[in-house]
Amino acid sequence: MYWCALVFARPGSPHCPLCRLGSVLPAFLPSLLLLTLPGQGGPSAALLAPPAQFALEFRRVDGRHASGDQLWWLELRRNGSAVARWPAASGVVGRQRADRRWSPGNGAPLPPGLYRLGRPEAWAGSYWIDLLPRFATSRSALGIHTCLPGTGCICLPNAADTAAVARWIQATGLRQLKVVN
Repeated sequence: MYWCALVFARPGSPHCPLCRLGSVLPAFLPSLLLLTLPGQGGPSAALLAPPAQFALEFRRVDGRHASGDQLWWLELRRNGSAVARWPAASGVVGRQRADRRWSPGNGAPLPPGLYRLGRPEAWAGSYWIDLLPRFATSRSALGIHTCLPGTGCICLPNAADTAAVARWIQATGLRQLKVVN
């Protein structure tokens, strides 16, 4: 599924000024708005070339997955600019407003803050990447992994995306994730 690069909504969104123009735009123009970032499939020599500082951020955005899960982005930034962005979910559909610091098993999204990233490990035909909160919470057993519908972790619906994230972490030595909102 593709998302409008301007507002992170489905193409044709009433929130996107260009999408609202609809039939006024040439037929090929909406395809130019679809966001493809250079690091989406994993690291390359050009993106790893110094000087490069990498950061991994997770944020809730407008929109929903076809499953009804809230849309989130897991975004890799190089020197402050996005080089990869993967659609994700966090939290059970009906628990998006639940207390995010309480546990066990309340199905809420990850709480905002900094997390230590573990090393990617092979898990269930994909990867598990441990997340350890760097703040006080009773939440535990958190990670990045392939799943949908959402759980209290970072769920990437596509195993190829999870593998790309794992390759980026291995290639860059990233050890921190920031949950923005």
